[in-house]
Amino acid sequence: MSAIEGRNLRKTYRPSRQTTVQALRGVDVRIESGEMVAIMGPSGSGKSTLMHILGLLHGPDQDHGPAPELRIGDRDVAHVGDRERTRIRAREMGFVFQSFNLVPTLTALENVQLAADYAGISGAKGRQAAVEALGWVDLADRANHRPSELSGGQQQRVAVARALVKRPAILLGDEPTGNLDSGRSREVLDLFRRFNREQGVSVLLVTHDPEVGAACDRTIRVRDGLLVGSGTVTTAGGELAIAA
Repeated sequence: MSAIEGRNLRKTYRPSRQTTVQALRGVDVRIESGEMVAIMGPSGSGKSTLMHILGLLHGPDQDHGPAPELRIGDRDVAHVGDRERTRIRAREMGFVFQSFNLVPTLTALENVQLAADYAGISGAKGRQAAVEALGWVDLADRANHRPSELSGGQQQRVAVARALVKRPAILLGDEPTGNLDSGRSREVLDLFRRFNREQGVSVLLVTHDPEVGAACDRTIRVRDGLLVGSGTVTTAGGELAIAA
């Protein structure tokens, strides 16, 4: 079963009455369960817009073309309302962004526990889940530190713990290593790969960094709002070419 599948995905932005930007112009894409995939392309290609639609942060355009399709697992989510989209994101998806987006007044533990609360894991169970998630990223000894007391790499590991505390089926990252040096970038990529392999989390990363792309099973290339190429999925039984 695929983790995410979209067809006829279009997105147009209107920054002013006179200006329209076609960020996506009809994209078909499929992410298999258990894959680790990179979406790559130059700035302005539409790669972040594609991730935001697949992650239910934005909805695809419904007009001026074939009806869009979007499935998470076996569910059609192309037309669900904002409340259901929010529920799916909070409980089934984890997000990691280039800017760490930690609450500066909260400790590392409290930042992770806040995500557990949003996912419906509250009270003592939420705290225990947060402690466990910080242990996964080797930051149990920094649980009571605020973001300003952590390095950039440590802050991003807290962000990874926050994304994973709910044990999501899908982890999405938008330039998650963009603010890190090469050593810290490899640490974060190793975390993504570890959870991909050990827990079967499907991972989708937007990046312009070829090293991030090389760490994934497959790359999807986007240019001018269109999908222009896809790599190869490597499975335990060999190589399986998948058209994106």
